[in-house]
Amino acid sequence: MTAKIIFFDFDGTIADTRDTFIEIVNQLSGEFGYKPVAEEDIERFQNLSSKEIIKQSQISLIQIPFLLRRVKIELNKKISTLEPFIGLSACLHQLQKKGYTLGIITSNLEKNVITFLQNNELDHLFKLIYCDTSLFGKDKVINQIIRTNRFKRENLIYVGDETRDITAARKSNIKMIAVGWGFNSPKILAKYEPDVLIHHPQELLQAVEKLNGQIFEKSPEVHQTFRLSLSQKENYHF
Repeated sequence: MTAKIIFFDFDGTIADTRDTFIEIVNQLSGEFGYKPVAEEDIERFQNLSSKEIIKQSQISLIQIPFLLRRVKIELNKKISTLEPFIGLSACLHQLQKKGYTLGIITSNLEKNVITFLQNNELDHLFKLIYCDTSLFGKDKVINQIIRTNRFKRENLIYVGDETRDITAARKSNIKMIAVGWGFNSPKILAKYEPDVLIHHPQELLQAVEKLNGQIFEKSPEVHQTFRLSLSQKENYHF
C-alpha cells in the first residue's frame, strides 16, 4: 500500500475547543493579570496572524508559556464536553477507508488528545500522534518526524486552522490544507497562501484527493500506532 500520510492540527481543526479555550483564558485572567477577552476582541484576533495576536495581547511574552500550560491543564478537566466539528468524523472515516494514514501534530497535551479521541471514538483512526509544547515549533517537529520515519516530504499533507500552521508547513516544504472552521478567519488564512483553503469538513476529502493526485508516490507503509511527546526536547535532536 502506498503511504499517504495526512497530519492534522488538533485544536480548531479536529476538536472544537474555541469557546472552552476562551472560557478558560477568561477564568485565568485575574491570576495572570490581564483583562478578560471580549467578543469584539475575538473577532479582531481571528483576522490576525498568530504572532500579531501575541503582540496585541495584554500578556507578557514571559507569561505566555505558563498561561498556555495552565490552559491545557484546565482543558483536561473539560475534555469530556468537547466534540469534533460537525461532519469531520465522517470525513476522517472516509479518508481511512481510502487508505490514508492519519496523524496529529499539536501543541496540546498528549493526555488531552488521547482522551478526546477515545471519548469520541476516533482513537482507532490515528496511527501517528506527536505532541510538542512550543507555540511556534511545528516546523521543527515536522522535520523531526520526516527524518525519524524517513518519510518523503512530497508524500505528506498537513491540515490546520491557523496561520502558524501554514508557516510551519511551508518551512517544512510539505503541502498544506487550511480549514476555515477553526480559530483564524478564512480571510487571514488566504493571505498566507495555503495550497488549498476549505470552509467545511465535507470539502476535506476532495481537497486531499486533489493534492494526492499531484504529489503522492510510493513510500514505506506505516504499520503501527506511534505516539511521541516532544515536550522533553533534550531527548531529540533537530
